[in-house]
Amino acid sequence: MKIYNTLTRQKEEFVPIKEGQVSIYVCGPTVYNYFHIGNARPFVVFDTLRSYLEYRGYKVKFVQNFTDVDDKIINRAREEGTSAPEISKKYIAEYFKDTKALNVRKADVHPRVSEHIDQIINFIQTLIDKGYAYERDGDVYFSTRKFPEYGKLSGQNIDDLESGARIAIGEVKDDPLDFALWKARKTEDEIAWESPWGMGRPGWHIECSVMAKTHLGDTIDIHAGGQDLQFPHHENEIAQSESCNGVTFANYWMHNGYITIDNEKMSKSKGNFFTVRDILKDYSGEVIRFFLLSGHYRSPINFSDALMEQAKAGLERLHTCRENLNFQIKEGNEGEIGQGEAKALKELDSYEEEFVKAMDDDLNTADGIAAVFQMVTAINKEIAKGSTKAFAKAALEKIMSVCGVLGILQEEESHDFGEEIMTLVNQRQEARKARDFAKADEIRDMLAAKGITLKDTPQGVQIIRETE
Repeated sequence: MKIYNTLTRQKEEFVPIKEGQVSIYVCGPTVYNYFHIGNARPFVVFDTLRSYLEYRGYKVKFVQNFTDVDDKIINRAREEGTSAPEISKKYIAEYFKDTKALNVRKADVHPRVSEHIDQIINFIQTLIDKGYAYERDGDVYFSTRKFPEYGKLSGQNIDDLESGARIAIGEVKDDPLDFALWKARKTEDEIAWESPWGMGRPGWHIECSVMAKTHLGDTIDIHAGGQDLQFPHHENEIAQSESCNGVTFANYWMHNGYITIDNEKMSKSKGNFFTVRDILKDYSGEVIRFFLLSGHYRSPINFSDALMEQAKAGLERLHTCRENLNFQIKEGNEGEIGQGEAKALKELDSYEEEFVKAMDDDLNTADGIAAVFQMVTAINKEIAKGSTKAFAKAALEKIMSVCGVLGILQEEESHDFGEEIMTLVNQRQEARKARDFAKADEIRDMLAAKGITLKDTPQGVQIIRETE
């Protein structure tokens, strides 16, 4: 497998630190609101990376944090007349509701900043002891110029950064480029903890360095997140982690591209800001996930109704294929797989190989999905002839395996159509037997209005429910 490493600006063969094992750290949400479609992309993309590595036989330890200590959380608590921990608790619960809809699995560990204060304080103290950090009036800053490789991830030149740097009101740092590791409490309603430098709370960047070290070790295989985190967040993580630990922080850095809305940058001021919770009112989580995987993760992707409808239609094709296979498993011919079916299964193997080839090439889900559709075409062609149950079972296993990597088609197909639907289906069958085709067509139209399609096959009538 090859991964595009942001650090080296090239695709590199993926070689984990420990053979057969992979450690992944992904930057999670700041929990003060529902997450938007742009946030959803890394959640879905790197959940897929995890699944693919498991499919390839690796044992993966996947860590994604919650930032539950932040200015935005404090401000939201003030607005709602509650505490920062209550705000965090509320939106962590909402995060899990929305990611469940997207079929994003829970991480092996979801560490929270508030649960790692002692480790953060010890980490900062080590940086001070090593001469990389200093305290000023209860704030602690990292001395950026003490880390000679600063800028290596984002490609930023430290002299160029200096020309645009500013010291904010209230800051007393030695250099405009230095960044906060610990912030002194400014008002009594701010969440704060005791520290050697007085009451305060961690800065944003320090948290991920500490939580990655705590749960994955000093050096991790893959660190991932959105493109917007390259600078300054991930750049600062590298500086403080490598200064503290004395070793490489992460061997591979992966960053997903931005999402635009109807080809415009998403912003609240433009009125084109959509949370996943909003989008779930119109589309299923599976459609959103499929849309997010339809382009290469490093490329920008445009969100629009037209593209969402396209994703919905593509998914319906996959659902129909699964329904057809399940119908054949139930109603198909008994007996062993014939020569023609054996040849068709070999063709499916070749498409699975194409899927693997695409995913091995820097997680190219777009080409991977194309291989899945080739598989669907081949399956549909074969079962149209009236396949054996054995072929249908083997084909279903293959398509469910690759779709499992993509996190789609995972909900069980419902065969409970309800008494009303089944009564209408039976009435239509009776009308057809009586050659009352006008009545049969009328019932078919009634069923279509309810999202039910009937497909007459040599094995009997197949009932297909329209995918929501």
